[in-house]
Amino acid sequence: MMPVSRFSGAGVALSVLASVLFAVLSGYTTLLAPLSGLAVFAWRIVWTLPGVALLLVLRKQWPAFCLLLGRLRTEPKLVLAMPLLAALFGVQQWLFMWAPLNGEGMAVAMGYFLLPLTMVLFGRVLYGEHLYRMQWLAVACALAGVVHELWLTQAIAWPTLLVALGYPPYFVLRRWARLEALTGFALEVLLLFPFALVMLWWLGPDSYGVMAEARFWLLLPGLGLISTVALLCYLGASRLLPLGLLGILGYVEPVLLFLLAITLLGEPLMANRLLTYGPIWLAVGLTGLHIAIRQFGLRLPLRKGYFKARVNTKR
Repeated sequence: MMPVSRFSGAGVALSVLASVLFAVLSGYTTLLAPLSGLAVFAWRIVWTLPGVALLLVLRKQWPAFCLLLGRLRTEPKLVLAMPLLAALFGVQQWLFMWAPLNGEGMAVAMGYFLLPLTMVLFGRVLYGEHLYRMQWLAVACALAGVVHELWLTQAIAWPTLLVALGYPPYFVLRRWARLEALTGFALEVLLLFPFALVMLWWLGPDSYGVMAEARFWLLLPGLGLISTVALLCYLGASRLLPLGLLGILGYVEPVLLFLLAITLLGEPLMANRLLTYGPIWLAVGLTGLHIAIRQFGLRLPLRKGYFKARVNTKR
């Protein structure tokens, strides 16, 4: 498999949009009380499936989806890979819903802080992806913030490790399987759908009794809609961007989640956390500057002869 080495403005836009939607989704789940994290995850899968099916129709991707199903008959390795992909995907989606309701929100957030660093490592080791100096500087700034957070907490919780070490194999395996963003996502959701129904049955009235309230007939489909669009954007970005750049852009999401926590959810901002988030914000800023330079040809007055060249162009 050839590594993805080109810079893609569309990939960057998809990654940022996915981060915004995931932040919205985090706040959205607070509207779904009294559902448990496992019930929210199950309903998320149930309502995502029709959304994906509609997208297959609107984007005329049913023939491509059928071709993917046909590959299952001719490629035995893909038959083994798809259940593993669905499991890796499902665990991450469950954790995202479960953690805030069980006091592990900060542990998962730390996992997302570490994830871009592990993505960079995977990209360098597996694909030999090149990082520019400004990208390395962004990684160093982010690493400084993560190290400070680890120093504060004095531990690495299992949800942190599950996020940081669970996502990179998922994306690597997805690239190996040559899955398109929409059709591959549709197959993963289809494989998870029966398990979601079993979960709702196993949880009993606590999971489906909420349907007696009219608001859940709007809230639950909305959950599936946001999830579908956000995940498709992120999966699309993963196909267009090098793992290193995709990983660094991953810092946009935890920053947005942080802003959501202190504004909408009213969580206090401790002074000692500024040494965690400050370097991470700087890393995001450097990433944005790098994107502007690469995508839009922005020039910085830092190179030798820059001002002289500017003067000559005005004559």
